[in-house]
Amino acid sequence: MWLNPEEVLLKNALKLWVTERSNDFFVLQRRRGHGEATSRITGLLVGALDTVLDSNARITPFRILLQVPGSQISWVIASGAAVEEVNKHWDWLVHNLLHSLSVFENKDDAASFVRGKVKGLIAEEVRGRQAAQEEDPQKFREALRKFELHFGLPSSEKLVTYYSCCCWKAHVPRQGFLYLSTNHMAFYSFLLGKEVKFVIPWAEVTRLERVSTGKLTEAIRVSTRVRQREFSMFLNLDETFGVIGQLADIALRRLLDSEGLELDRVLQQPARITKRVLEEQALREYVLALFRLPRAEKLHELASCSVWTPHARCHTAGTLYTTDSYLCFCSREEGSCTLLIPLSEVLSIEKAESTTHLPNPVIVSVRTKKAFQLIDLQDRDELVESMNSRLRALQWKLSVFRRNNDSKRNPCSPTPYYTFYYDTGCSDEEEKEEQVLRNTVNSEALMTAFNQTHPGTNGNNNTELVKQRLWEDHFTEFGRGVHMFRTDKIQRLVAMGIPESLRGELWMTLSDASSDLESHQGYYSSQVQKSMGHNNLATEEIERDLHRSLPDHPAFQNPTGIAALRRVLTAYAHRNPRIGYCQSMNILASVLLLYAKEEEAFWLLVAICERMLPDYFNRRVIGAQVDQSVFEELIRERLPELAEQVPDLSTLSSVSLSWFLTLFLSVLPFQSAVCVVDCFFYQGIKAIFQLGLAVLEANAAQLSASSDDGQALMILTSFLDQVGSEESPTTSSPAENTSNTDQPPAGVVNITDLINQSFVKFGDLTVRHIERLRCLHRIQVLQAHEDTIKENTLRLTAAEVYISPETLSDLYDLFKTEHFISLYWGDSSSAAAAEAAAWQYSDPGCTFVERQYRLDRPQFKSLYGLLAPWPASSNNDTLAHRTFTLLDQDQDNLVTFKDFVSWLDILYCEDLNEKIRLLYRLHIPPALTENEDDPSVLKSPLLSTNRPLYVSLPSGSADESKGYHEQLKQMLQDLAKEKEKDVEKPLPLMNQREFIQFCKTLSYMFHVDPEENELFQAIAKVTSLVLQIGEAGHRGESLRSEVTSEEDPKPAGLGGGSSDGGLEAEEDWMVSYAQILASVLTEQALVSFFEKPVNLSAKITAAKENQYQQRAGLLVLQQRTRRLQ
Repeated sequence: MWLNPEEVLLKNALKLWVTERSNDFFVLQRRRGHGEATSRITGLLVGALDTVLDSNARITPFRILLQVPGSQISWVIASGAAVEEVNKHWDWLVHNLLHSLSVFENKDDAASFVRGKVKGLIAEEVRGRQAAQEEDPQKFREALRKFELHFGLPSSEKLVTYYSCCCWKAHVPRQGFLYLSTNHMAFYSFLLGKEVKFVIPWAEVTRLERVSTGKLTEAIRVSTRVRQREFSMFLNLDETFGVIGQLADIALRRLLDSEGLELDRVLQQPARITKRVLEEQALREYVLALFRLPRAEKLHELASCSVWTPHARCHTAGTLYTTDSYLCFCSREEGSCTLLIPLSEVLSIEKAESTTHLPNPVIVSVRTKKAFQLIDLQDRDELVESMNSRLRALQWKLSVFRRNNDSKRNPCSPTPYYTFYYDTGCSDEEEKEEQVLRNTVNSEALMTAFNQTHPGTNGNNNTELVKQRLWEDHFTEFGRGVHMFRTDKIQRLVAMGIPESLRGELWMTLSDASSDLESHQGYYSSQVQKSMGHNNLATEEIERDLHRSLPDHPAFQNPTGIAALRRVLTAYAHRNPRIGYCQSMNILASVLLLYAKEEEAFWLLVAICERMLPDYFNRRVIGAQVDQSVFEELIRERLPELAEQVPDLSTLSSVSLSWFLTLFLSVLPFQSAVCVVDCFFYQGIKAIFQLGLAVLEANAAQLSASSDDGQALMILTSFLDQVGSEESPTTSSPAENTSNTDQPPAGVVNITDLINQSFVKFGDLTVRHIERLRCLHRIQVLQAHEDTIKENTLRLTAAEVYISPETLSDLYDLFKTEHFISLYWGDSSSAAAAEAAAWQYSDPGCTFVERQYRLDRPQFKSLYGLLAPWPASSNNDTLAHRTFTLLDQDQDNLVTFKDFVSWLDILYCEDLNEKIRLLYRLHIPPALTENEDDPSVLKSPLLSTNRPLYVSLPSGSADESKGYHEQLKQMLQDLAKEKEKDVEKPLPLMNQREFIQFCKTLSYMFHVDPEENELFQAIAKVTSLVLQIGEAGHRGESLRSEVTSEEDPKPAGLGGGSSDGGLEAEEDWMVSYAQILASVLTEQALVSFFEKPVNLSAKITAAKENQYQQRAGLLVLQQRTRRLQ
């Protein structure tokens, strides 16, 4: 174990210790006499001396010393009772520290660094032991106090865990602590009088990787768009890397993509995330992927045990995982033997009598009159009770569901199927098709009615019979149904291709779609009934792709097959509107309908889209892109020579995208592709990765020699076209087949051989490894999408402003960071409300960035204080409030990035006229309201004619929405043309109250300015001049009103009274924008002030440095105020 460094004299130590291993800084010693078979007298003497003088040394006969070259003083830093324990510590020191110490010029500094590192390791070990004993140990509370003290983040920033490590800076290690919270990773170090600290938001992390270069023996590299940081010397690097990857992945899925990606409900609440929760979630994700369970399943227990396997006539050791609805078993070697038992199939779970050969046995009985025996279960009583409680709850739920279904079912109906009727069409063809659709929904697979036959394939019947016999033998030995044992033997059978007569059944079994079908009787019929008659974007896309699905197959050249495909796809789109319909789903559904009944095909599609290919079929196909990035990584790992010859693997991954989306159905001959689908249902996505690697390996030489992307595509296309199967017909004529039946056609690759090669060469690829890579590469894919969104947004915005592209990019980052800060720590009344409003009320035609990155009023005020060109004053909050109201053109209490940039463009890049115009508009409606505290607009506001009018869009059809957008687009284009022609419509006039507010604003802007006195004098002259202009206009208006009143006298009591007269007089006092501008231009001091250039880049730099501290400090103050209240 590690010890607090304690000084010893090396000269005296040599008398009682024997040096076993040493280097420049470390010495491993053994107590003299210990382990020496020939020196019993020496051992007895040293042992007696230890008993009298040094009992600790007698207990730990091995130790490690830290020494400084040329010094007689050393420090004991580790000890152990066994040589294995101390060798482990020695290897860690040599592996992680020894090479790093050479960078220190002063050897004493190196020794100080090692002592600090050892103390950090001790603290981490203590923390780990305490965390195992209690939920909130004292050490963790102390670390939390230091975390809040060093970084000044609000208490709502939850610390998850921390690690002792080194951060490398210019080849010099800085020993300190790495703090990992829900939204950030932070590092703090104070060594040799120097303090180093920084904070990295997870939202800025673009890449995580383990590196081993130079003096960094093994380190974690964290990359952002700005820089890279490397951390090393962790006590457990694997654990740390896993936690960092999890936290980054969770944060990015929660922040960057609030739609589309599946995220557990617990992880959506950062306050509930702890290290234990992360460990549980990592294990749960692995179990769901390994057994391809529904995403809603919760993992309850994990227990080591052994299961009796009749085919092997022995107990197989492994792990039992229990979830809401399943009992899952996996052998110690992943994939060697797995067992999946749905609780819906279980009759009882009972304890049996324990014996010497069968310790703690449990018997699980299923409905097929079979039983499974589990032994060596720790805490058997609690485990059985927990499983039985879930079993009873599930059985009660199923019984209630069956009773309800029985009560709804017509007892006189002789058929369990159902019939749907459709409105008649307009043409004869549609009427004929409707006659077909009026028949009962297909109760058999389409292949039974539309089986393709080819000349020269009579021998295939014999092959099918052989396969059927092999599978029947397998069922006899390993069981039949979902709970059959899945071993290497079934893998070989699947590689041969499942016989057509069993394909539908085995697909349902291997995917466990049969459990969904049984537990949701009548669900498909209800979804079909609900979806029929609905017309939306998904149904339009489905209708467009119906006749593109396997167009060469007779089943889909017939109205029956087309109608079945339509029903399955529309029913699924209605079931899962978040996915709706995505291209390639039609191809998958077509193949499923060929070999499975219609309702079974629906549940198979559910299993593929929601369990086996998670996140594949959403709006941005994130899951498929993540797997393409993982595939590139696997190419580098498994095919390094190909990766060296083809440095840019994105070409290969772009070609392979269709392999993953369609399971090779779009690139292989049909019969061969169906064999791949067989493997997919057995092994999941792992089979596609393996087969993809095998295809690339078979063509590695040609791909390495290819000159461009097109040639590489042709190589792979030509190879895949030649992949045949025993069932698929050859391209040669029947005569040639009869003359040469023993040899396959030249160039044809058998799909079974290709699949077997993928199993042999890449079968060691595990689900755990794939899930780890997915976690890391999802970060890169999401950040790549962020970069694309940013580029598109900046390209659209840059054309309308004078701000430079570099500055515009910095503004985008600042804007997005402000959005994220509110998501980190914001009050639910502000940020969360704005986010909900953004998604709920935004127009469906808006882009993703327009819907996500928008700021509410408090967020905008924060950026206003950071970026406004004039000094801070008590009037800033009022101006920020009015500016937000002016920019909020849609009146949805949200401001877009485009509006935000247009405001800054006026302040920093436009001339004096536009700046005065902006200030003028801030002091008239709608920016100026009746009550500054109430953002409601005046009842009868005078709207500016040079801004788009707000049009209240009534709730109507999508066509009306499109018309509104076209109208708004045309309006913006017309306004742009008017601006180009310098055609400006007059602004509304300003009354006396509004002008007084305008003057107050100008006076606040001049505070702290070097020319403050001159500016105040200038504004006084301007104010006097404008007042005179307004008064003159008021007198002229009064004379006209008197003349009007003499011609048309009002009845007494209307408009009378001194107070009303004063109000009218005030409203009659009016000045225009042109008059104010002309008055300002008469004073050179004011002209110089508004035309003085201000460095926006410097403002942005300062804002980035102060943005976190400002918001964090404000939130801390608010939290303290709430506590006092």
